[in-house]
Amino acid sequence: MTNNQTSPYTATSGTPLRQCDLLVIGAGPAGLAAATVAAQAGVDTLLLDEQAAPGGQIYRAITQPPTENRRILGPDYWAGESLIGPFEQSGAHYQPSATVWAITQKNSQDPDSRFEAACSINGTAELVRARQLLLATGAQERPVPIPGWTLPGVITAGAGQILLKASGMVPTGHIVLAGCGPLLYLIAWQYLNAGVKIDALLETTQSSNLKRALPHALAFMLSPYFAKGIKLMREVKQRVRIIKNVSDLRAEGDGSLETVRYTAGGKTHAMPADMLLLHQGVVPNVNLARALGLDHAWNSLLDCWEPVVDTWGTSSIPDVWLAGDGAGIGGAIAAENRGRIAALQAAHRLGRITAPDRDAKAKPLRHALRKALGGRDFFDTLYQAPPSFRRPTGDTIVCRCEEITAAQIRDTVKLGCTGPNQMKSFLRCGMGPCQGRFCGLTVAEVIGDELGIPPRDVGYYRLRFPIKPLTLGELASLPQTDASIEAVVRLKK
Repeated sequence: MTNNQTSPYTATSGTPLRQCDLLVIGAGPAGLAAATVAAQAGVDTLLLDEQAAPGGQIYRAITQPPTENRRILGPDYWAGESLIGPFEQSGAHYQPSATVWAITQKNSQDPDSRFEAACSINGTAELVRARQLLLATGAQERPVPIPGWTLPGVITAGAGQILLKASGMVPTGHIVLAGCGPLLYLIAWQYLNAGVKIDALLETTQSSNLKRALPHALAFMLSPYFAKGIKLMREVKQRVRIIKNVSDLRAEGDGSLETVRYTAGGKTHAMPADMLLLHQGVVPNVNLARALGLDHAWNSLLDCWEPVVDTWGTSSIPDVWLAGDGAGIGGAIAAENRGRIAALQAAHRLGRITAPDRDAKAKPLRHALRKALGGRDFFDTLYQAPPSFRRPTGDTIVCRCEEITAAQIRDTVKLGCTGPNQMKSFLRCGMGPCQGRFCGLTVAEVIGDELGIPPRDVGYYRLRFPIKPLTLGELASLPQTDASIEAVVRLKK
C-alpha cells in the first residue's frame, strides 16, 4: 500500500480566521455534518480541526487514503466519502491542522463575539470570535493499564487502525489483539484483509455480561448492526484463534515486548508477541468541554463521564452545542445525525430558520438517530470493561506522563487524599502533556476502589486551559491587549 496522492487541504499560518456566527470544532462525522447543515442554512460557519484533512478518527484520511483496495477498510469506512462533497459545496469555511487549546466566554455585551477560541496553526497562535460554539471532539479509547503496557510494541487497537488508515502501515511478526468491544474485531478483520497474520485474539469480556445484556437482545437483533456484526465476527473466528474469558493480562519483555501472559480456563498461559494491540472500548473526549465548564454526568454503563445535553445537543451553557461521540458514544451514523440536529437548532437560534422549519427538518434525522442507536444497550452491556482492567494494582503504570503507579495512588489515598485534584498536588497525576486524557478515568476508579465508593462520587480533574501543549512562541504570537485583539479581528473580517 502506497500513498502518492497530495492532500488538497493545507494549513497556513495567517489564514483569515475571523469573526463567525458558528464555530465548529472537530471535522469527524458530527462536525462535517453540522457545518454543512449550518452553512446551507445561511450561517457563517467556520470548522477547525487538528488533522490535515477532514474525516475525524473513524473516517481518517478519507480524502487521501493510502490504499486503493477498498476491501481492506470496508464499506463502513468508505461511507465517509458521502460527507465530503456536501461539506465542500456548503460554503462553510475550513481550517485544517488547527489545534484549539483554549476557549473563553467574553464578558462583552456584544452578541457577535460571545466566545473567543485560541488555536495554533504552523507554530502561530490565532484567535477566532464566534456567536455560537459546536463541539464535535469525538471519542478516545479507554486506557488499558495492564502490567507492561508502556513497553515498545504495545499500542491500542485504535492506534493500530490509525496507522493503517493514514499510512497503510501494518505490523509484522507475532501479532496479538486483546480486550473487548466491536473495534477489536473490526481491526482484526481489516488486518486480515491487508494480509496480516494474527496469532490470537484474547477476549476479556466477562461471561456474566451476556446474562445482563440479554434483555436488550431483541433491540439489537432488529438493529442494522446485528447482521453486520455476526458476519464480521464469523470471518474473524474462521481465521484467528479466539481465546475467551481472559484475565490477568500482562505484557513482558526486556526493553520491548516479547511475551504476552494471561489467565484463561483457570491456567496461566504465555505466547510470544512482537505487537500487542489493546482495547477496552471508547469514551467521550471531554477535556475541551470540561475546561469550558460544561456540566457532565456519570454513565454507569460505559463507566465514564459525558456532557449533559438535551435532545438538540444544547449544553449547560447557552449557545454551546455538542454532537457526536464527544457528547455520548453512539457511532458514526448517530454522530452525523446528532451534528445535523444541533446545527438546525443553532441556525434557529441565529434566526436563519423558523421553529416549524427546524422541527420539520429534524424529524427524519431523529428517526435515523433512533435507528442508529438501536441495540446500543446490548453491546454496551455485553462489552462493559471488566473492573480488573479499570482498577489496576501494584506497580502498573497509571499516569504515563508522570510515571505514577497504581500502588503510589492507593498509598496516597491511605494518607488522606480523596480526589483526583488533590492527587495532582501529591503525585502530579494529570499534569503531563496529555492533561489527564489517559489517566483521568483510571485515577478516579482507583481512588474509588480504595475508598469503597463509586467513581462518580470521586469526581474528575478540574481542567484548565491550555488543554493541549503549546510553545512560548505560539503564546507570544497572540495579540496582547484588547485593542490589539480588536484590530486583528477587524483586519481579518
